[in-house]
Amino acid sequence: MSSSLPSIAVYGATGHTGRFVVQQALLRGMNVVAVGRDAERLDALFSSAVVRRVAELNDARALEQAFMGCGLVVNCVGPFLDTAPPVAQAALRAGCHYIDVTAEQPSAIASFAELHAPALAAGRVVIPAAGFYGGLADLLATALAALGPIDEITVAMGLDRWWPTVGTRLTGERNKAQRLVVQGGRLVPLVPSPEVPDWTFASPLGTYGMVELPFSETITLARHLPANRISSLLNRAALADIRDASTPPPTAVDGSGRSAQRFELVVRLLQNGETRIAGVRGQDIYAVTAPVVIEAAQRLLDPAFQRSGALALGEAIPAVEMLRALHGQALEVFGDALLNTNR
Repeated sequence: MSSSLPSIAVYGATGHTGRFVVQQALLRGMNVVAVGRDAERLDALFSSAVVRRVAELNDARALEQAFMGCGLVVNCVGPFLDTAPPVAQAALRAGCHYIDVTAEQPSAIASFAELHAPALAAGRVVIPAAGFYGGLADLLATALAALGPIDEITVAMGLDRWWPTVGTRLTGERNKAQRLVVQGGRLVPLVPSPEVPDWTFASPLGTYGMVELPFSETITLARHLPANRISSLLNRAALADIRDASTPPPTAVDGSGRSAQRFELVVRLLQNGETRIAGVRGQDIYAVTAPVVIEAAQRLLDPAFQRSGALALGEAIPAVEMLRALHGQALEVFGDALLNTNR
């Protein structure tokens, strides 16, 4: 049965993450418009139940036409430094909300800086970095934070393997910008420290050596949470995987197309002398992005939603409510302070 909500357009529907997003939307009974740059590939991957439209990235008119009649656009095509501006602008012109799944700090910064005014004028929301990178840490930290200044937010990510997609490889080649952290309440260039403590994750991951490596969550958190320091850690083994050109792409091990990769993402927040910790764990960082963005999409398309502008995920949508909804949907949310809080 088709949803009464407006359709969502998925740009990059034929890509690795895009296919998960389309699949998740269809499972929830949503109407989907699959948008890509290759008509034959669109026809090969999606049945007649899915509307298919073709639009090249450099064709502003075609993008706008592809999104017409939809309520929201999910952009799954990296590098987002190149795709976010034209896709988001076309989405706003077509009267749509916009969500992307960038892990790129420069892309998230540019979206907040350059798309806030157009989104306000259109009465729509632009949410960059709403996937595994960016979105999940933002939801967790927002849920844990009380009002007032925050001393420190630490995000720790553990992946038992990182099999990168073609898009991840292309993004790594394109994005050579200096990584940023928050110190003294300001975004400043990362100065790598050789003395990052190990971090112990739940089984089957265990204890890993870590390296400070911030992704887009630093930008989304700094957008709306008044933290003196924000740092992000990734286990060294996962970083070694992605730096190794011979590491293969993900291989499906179940009917949904997920790889065997296991992950855990933990947020530790220090505020007013109290440390609060919460996190999520599950299987396949690319696949888990789909329920996150589709959960967000359903909330943005609710007629009761009235926000506009360029916002972080936890800023736009009640974080605790959304995390509770996601719990059990391809990920496990843990942390008593999170699940039982009234914040």
